[in-house]
Amino acid sequence: MSVETKTLSKEISEIFWREGYTLATAESCTAGNVAAIITAIPGSSRFYKGGVIAYSDEVKKTHLYVNAETLEQHGAVSEETVVEMVKGAIKALDVDYAMATSGIAGPGGGSPEKPVGTIWVAAGTKDAVLTAKLTEDEGREKNIQAATAKTLQLLLELCQNQGKEE
Repeated sequence: MSVETKTLSKEISEIFWREGYTLATAESCTAGNVAAIITAIPGSSRFYKGGVIAYSDEVKKTHLYVNAETLEQHGAVSEETVVEMVKGAIKALDVDYAMATSGIAGPGGGSPEKPVGTIWVAAGTKDAVLTAKLTEDEGREKNIQAATAKTLQLLLELCQNQGKEE
C-alpha cells in the first residue's frame, strides 16, 4: 500500500465512521485492489459491506445492473459503464456510496481507440457520481495503483463536498 492510498483510505474511514455511511466497491481492472486498500484500515468492517469483482461483461450486467445497451454502445471501458457500476453496486449491496473501476491495465488488450492505460474510475451515491479517465500506461502494476488512488481521491472529494452542501 502506497503512502498516498494509505492516507486516503484513513481519511475516508474517519469520515465514514463519523457519519455512519456505508460503502461498496465494483471493480474490473483493479480486481479487488480498491477493496483491499479500504479493508486494510482496522475497523473498516463498520462501514464497508463488500464488493463485486466484475471482470466479465456478464457479471457487470447480472450483478451490477449495467445495461447491455451501455456495454454495446460505449464498451466496458467507458464513463457510462462505471457510472452504472457505481449505481448498481449501491443497489446490489444496499449502501450509501460505491466506487467503480473499469479499464485496460495491460500489458495487452488495448486498441487504437482505447490503448493500454485507459481506465475509467468513479465514486458516487445514487444521486451523484464523480468520474475520471486515466490514460497513462506505466505498466500493469502502476496502472492499477494509479486507478486505485484516483478512485479513492474521487470518493474523498465527493464526501467532503457532500458535507459542505448539508
